[in-house]
Amino acid sequence: MPRIAIINPAFEVSYWGLEYSQPLFGKKANMPVASLPLLAALTPPEHEVVLFDENVEPLDFDELETFDIVALTGMSVQRFRMDSIVSELNDRGCFVVIGGPWVTVEEDYFGDQADVIFIGEAENTWPQFLEEWQQGSHQHRYEQTDKTDMATVPTPRHDLLKSKHYLVGSLQISRGCPFQCEFCDIIVTFGRRPRIKHASQVTAELDSLLAQGMHIVFIVDDNLIGNKKAIKPVLREVAAWQQQHGYPIVFSTEASLDLCEDDELMELMAEANIQSVFIGLESPDEESLKETKKYQNVRSRGGTMLEKVHRIQDFGMEVWCGLIVGFDNDTSEIFATQQKFLKDSRIAHAMVGLLHAIPKTPLYARLLEEGRLDLADEHHYGTNVIPKGMTRDELLRGYLETMRNAYEPDVYFDRLDQLFVHDRFQFRALNTDYFKKHRWQRRKQRTIFTVGFVAMFIRLMWKVPDADLRRTYRRQILAVVRGRFTTPEIYFFYVLKCAMHYHHHRMTSEMIDDPSKFVSTYGKAMRSDESTEEQSDCRSAADQQLTENPIAVSSPSLPVVETTTST
Repeated sequence: MPRIAIINPAFEVSYWGLEYSQPLFGKKANMPVASLPLLAALTPPEHEVVLFDENVEPLDFDELETFDIVALTGMSVQRFRMDSIVSELNDRGCFVVIGGPWVTVEEDYFGDQADVIFIGEAENTWPQFLEEWQQGSHQHRYEQTDKTDMATVPTPRHDLLKSKHYLVGSLQISRGCPFQCEFCDIIVTFGRRPRIKHASQVTAELDSLLAQGMHIVFIVDDNLIGNKKAIKPVLREVAAWQQQHGYPIVFSTEASLDLCEDDELMELMAEANIQSVFIGLESPDEESLKETKKYQNVRSRGGTMLEKVHRIQDFGMEVWCGLIVGFDNDTSEIFATQQKFLKDSRIAHAMVGLLHAIPKTPLYARLLEEGRLDLADEHHYGTNVIPKGMTRDELLRGYLETMRNAYEPDVYFDRLDQLFVHDRFQFRALNTDYFKKHRWQRRKQRTIFTVGFVAMFIRLMWKVPDADLRRTYRRQILAVVRGRFTTPEIYFFYVLKCAMHYHHHRMTSEMIDDPSKFVSTYGKAMRSDESTEEQSDCRSAADQQLTENPIAVSSPSLPVVETTTST
């Protein structure tokens, strides 16, 4: 029986990886990349497949030598580690296959080190390669010509992952986004026509995730609502599954800002138990949004961008966001503007990134033609974009100050308290008609939240080493418990926000204290001084500076698609 190893290399410490918070949760990594279990499901049964995630455990190269095929996937931020792994495998005479978003946009990067490379989606080409490999007639390069029919995608082999080590599970429902953001590589790889799985496929995956003990799941679609009409019946079936099983899974997802325009859609998301949504807001400056063709954020329907955010929050879904600095329209004033917008929006979690040009995107082509790309493989200014309205030093300093301001405890908790305490935010998912009719289920949920709150509070007080932060967290948590005592879900989520703040605050402080460790989207690792063993305990979906949206590690094919804030 041929044996296949599929590897996800280690990420560096990053914004979304929550590496410093993982010990508080008792986990080793944030979320598994979706490609590993799906590739295993696409592999014919006559092959043995073993999945390796270096973010959970170190690689054993002696063991990898025993496999007939060793396949790697990886994003741009993993490419240095990928290169190191590939070199070691080559020295040991392994048969090496490489896919992923990085080789998809830079297919010559690894030279002749790979026996086979995959470009784009691989639902068709992966089985094709395995058949040709067995016949001794495989090609060096595979690229799927047609977009995958999502109705044919099998249930991923979640059972082959070490699920107990992950904080969050991953689920993909659709691929593609209808918009045309200039910096986005999603539309390059997945196209602008959203493709959606059948509801039966989605509920089968939920059964699989639940069987592995996953109760928090991120829907990794780059824009869940890219096809609003088609997603609604799927959400109805997910809601029915939740009701049948007693609402065992809490979801987060990504969506575009036009979500606020459709009350029915928001209600269906709430009934499916989607409690938070990541939105690519990018900038409060309308000229910058128009420049990058983010037209969905500037159309007048629904009010201003700030009003649209508030509408989603007031409906009962928490908003996370992506913000970008470094657009051509940006001057040094943008940093204060971004900080004020973040405060006014009441958004606790913002991924602030430097604009970065990904190969094969319209932005990359334009800036290359203008001579405004730093083509080096390492970028000491945090981005390969040479800005137009300020110097590179000004951009980097302003970015670091924006990050520092965002996660200063007083500033962070001011935003958090404005939403959860002063404006008395309520999760709509827990106040739908189902819970009103099934009060025992509501009481059950509140009991779970109360127990979870106590456990997490103890962990926070026990494991956060900074005494000042512990005091701040204790003061803030006790205040919210007093203010929202009858809604335990609020102070449960609040204590989680404290744990997440610890990671963001520590990571940002280290960036500012030693800017030489600063990482760009395509730069070297921020903590390159750490050993492989130390890095193996770190899991992220991308660097904190990404203009890509790291939380959506969404590729279901061998090339894990490195997503952007395309929504």
